[in-house]
Amino acid sequence: MASDTARRVKHHRDGLRAAGLRPLQIWVPDTHRPGFAEECRRQSLSLRNDPQERETLEWLDAVADTKGWQ
Repeated sequence: MASDTARRVKHHRDGLRAAGLRPLQIWVPDTHRPGFAEECRRQSLSLRNDPQERETLEWLDAVADTKGWQ
């Protein structure tokens, strides 16, 4: 017999499916992995003077909807 928790989770998921949603699993980098911060820094520094990166950032700044942000 399923536990009370399992029944509640099933009920919740059934409600989400009934609302037209579906579950999705994604994998993201492990930010706790040794070397993660160093690799982020390396990649960021490699773009420091890249003209395409500057163009992309300027475009993002122009099209971003930041109204109401603090």
